[in-house]
Amino acid sequence: MDPHLLEKNDRLLEDLFRAYFDARKNKRNTINALRFEKNFERNLFDLFDDIVSRRYKPGKSICFVVDRPVKREIFAADFRDRVVHHFIYNYISPIFEKMFINDTYSCRKGKGVHCGIRRIDHFIRSCSDNYAFDCYVLKLDIKGYFMSIPRDVLFYKIEKTILEKKDKIDFDLPTVLYLLNETIFNDPTRNCVVKGNPGGWKGLPQGKSLFTARPNCGLPIGNLTSQLFGNFYLNEFDHYVRRDLKIERYGRYVDDMILVDKDEGRLRSVIPEIREYLRSNLSLTLHPNKTYLQHFAKGVAFLGAFIKPRRIYIANRVKGKLHASIEKGNRLIAKGWVEKEETRYLLSSLNSYLGTMKHWKTYILRVESIRKNLDGRWMDYVVVGSDWSRIFSRF
Repeated sequence: MDPHLLEKNDRLLEDLFRAYFDARKNKRNTINALRFEKNFERNLFDLFDDIVSRRYKPGKSICFVVDRPVKREIFAADFRDRVVHHFIYNYISPIFEKMFINDTYSCRKGKGVHCGIRRIDHFIRSCSDNYAFDCYVLKLDIKGYFMSIPRDVLFYKIEKTILEKKDKIDFDLPTVLYLLNETIFNDPTRNCVVKGNPGGWKGLPQGKSLFTARPNCGLPIGNLTSQLFGNFYLNEFDHYVRRDLKIERYGRYVDDMILVDKDEGRLRSVIPEIREYLRSNLSLTLHPNKTYLQHFAKGVAFLGAFIKPRRIYIANRVKGKLHASIEKGNRLIAKGWVEKEETRYLLSSLNSYLGTMKHWKTYILRVESIRKNLDGRWMDYVVVGSDWSRIFSRF
């Protein structure tokens, strides 16, 4: 065998194993992950053979709807495909990272929800000189973002970007482009199992479902690659806002965008320019009912927080979801349904909200929410952490 080909295949196999270990983090208790792990070496060699011989095709997804933090349609890829997603991500994410502006916060190391909230708070404070002068906040949202992304345009932009960097990359370019093609153009609605109550789709807008997306449009929410592609697809727009519109204080989390400026008229004037840029360059539409332009003193809701001068509050929506989760747990224990699985589900739900709340001044709110509202009988099964930001099982 050609030594160069042998070396290339050894690198691919090594990187595939790395992707497997990345994919199984926090997924080791799922049925698909356990099934794959039972004979993971053989499964990885089979996957490697399928990739090298170009026989790889994405498998069956599981589709369901979640209600928190907002109603969404989720496609959970087969674990084998998750390994491929991490394989792709590990290669191309470093390329994209060098292109992104500092203020895109989703699915990036060192960024995230809390970074985004702090940055917008910083923008407001710096623009208003610590609230001494007027400044204004423009908040925008794209209508059905993930479901509106044209797959062919997305693939063309990614391919063009990678080819422009081909002299600086050290991975097997044809293999990565092949996997990108299989992943991006895969339509999971044609090969999926619908789980949960079919009525769960009731109330979900058509623009939020792949089943009703335009032909050749839409990325499945729930895949690592979709998060990365979603960041990448708006990257040119981010630079347009900073470079051409000259809005210095601009941040984005997926498709939630915030612009801060001293001049209200200037912010108002860029709305039609942004609308036209998104339409003509990216085939995207600004949400007509989610344009917010206000004086900073009135506050702005962003990523589950409400940013006001000198104080960041937790959004009422998050508080409401926490109380709803507590009430659900109380109904379970009132019926005597307290098994290990029910306890794990309750703790997962409660801890997700408490973990979000602990980043802001919510100690009293956390204490009162748990102490006053959680049925005392739960204390035979759980224990509350010292700072009331996490609850642990006694099992």
